[in-house]
Amino acid sequence: MTSLHNYRPNDMEAEKASNSYLMSLIAIMVGMPLPIINLLATLIFYFGNRKNSYFVRWHCMQTLISQFTLLLFNGFGFSWTMAIMFGPRTISNEYIGYVITIILFNLLEFIATITAAIRTRKGKHVQWWFSGELTDFLCRPDNNTIDSPAFSSPKPF
Repeated sequence: MTSLHNYRPNDMEAEKASNSYLMSLIAIMVGMPLPIINLLATLIFYFGNRKNSYFVRWHCMQTLISQFTLLLFNGFGFSWTMAIMFGPRTISNEYIGYVITIILFNLLEFIATITAAIRTRKGKHVQWWFSGELTDFLCRPDNNTIDSPAFSSPKPF
């Protein structure tokens, strides 16, 4: 397993990794009513940076995973709201509880994103509880980088 905790990115890497978090914040301002806008903006940013260093790719992937998770929760809330506004559904205690939970979840993600953008810009590795582990699983280091497992462990015969 590769550890980004000891890796010190250069200034350009830190800025690009930080921008992956900022991209999701900008997308929130533009596409607040449509939850998919945030995911699309983050996905475009990820594809634009997928050939960058492992540090940049890792943080772009973590942002992408968090935006996908938000899309699932927000999308369900959005469709439930549309069903109440234009369909046969009515406001219930479950709906109010879900909306409160979604608002808190989005607020927490917003704060975590700002914090991660600031810390990542300073060159520090930020790993979130859920998406960090999944990012480790999905985002593999290059074989030619010094922080790759190929350099840290001997290969079997």
